[in-house]
Amino acid sequence: MRLTIVGCSGSVPGPASASSSYLLEADDAAGRTWRLALDMGAGAMGALQRFCDPRDLDAVLISHLHPDHCADLAHLDTYLKYHPEGPFEPVPVYGPFGTSKRIQQMAGADDVTDKLPCTVWQASGETRIGPFLITVEAVRHPVPAYAMRIEGPSEHRARASAILTYTGDTDECDGLDVAAAGADVLLSEASFLTTDDAPAGIHLTGLAAGEVAERAQVGRLILTHIPPWADCPSIEAEAARGFSGDIALARPGMRVEA
Repeated sequence: MRLTIVGCSGSVPGPASASSSYLLEADDAAGRTWRLALDMGAGAMGALQRFCDPRDLDAVLISHLHPDHCADLAHLDTYLKYHPEGPFEPVPVYGPFGTSKRIQQMAGADDVTDKLPCTVWQASGETRIGPFLITVEAVRHPVPAYAMRIEGPSEHRARASAILTYTGDTDECDGLDVAAAGADVLLSEASFLTTDDAPAGIHLTGLAAGEVAERAQVGRLILTHIPPWADCPSIEAEAARGFSGDIALARPGMRVEA
């Protein structure tokens, strides 16, 4: 599996990055490349086109329905409807209950779009898309939200498969620990510092992200969803207090192989 950071700015787009969006690619046994977009936050649609044609997406996986994670679904809908080389096949969207209605609202449309057919996540249920096996776990956030545990072909010859876990937005909770357990890569939000006196039940601190990674014994921790006003080096330093393994800060265009 190959992960590309499309956008990693937390809560709002930043001057150097779109909001949350990640491209995950893997090749099946026949050599066909499959592509998933994990979230499609504000600004993601433009940035995504640096890395793939949006028409080539096999699915979009949405963690929750806050705009910094789903706003550009409306732009993807427009792209598929009005690009002059169309018509194009629909791109399936998987997300929480209400995703279809949310797209309709953001697009200002009277009818639900036929270009982005939606499937509702079921906690702990499995979804197979090409070579990817996706399991979602309900996590702790003010709206229904899910962490994604994705197993697919490994890029490393020493093993056949690898696991990437994407936290979406969450505070510490049992569902997050289940999704993260033993992952090769943990793509974790880290929106607060412990000194921020932040409200509970919304986001992880850098320290909490590190502690989740340590409990889960993950191979690598990638910190993302850091707001543009936050102190990135301090968040990374906090994570290192909790996790003894490899840590990196997400940045647009960064590629990670699992």
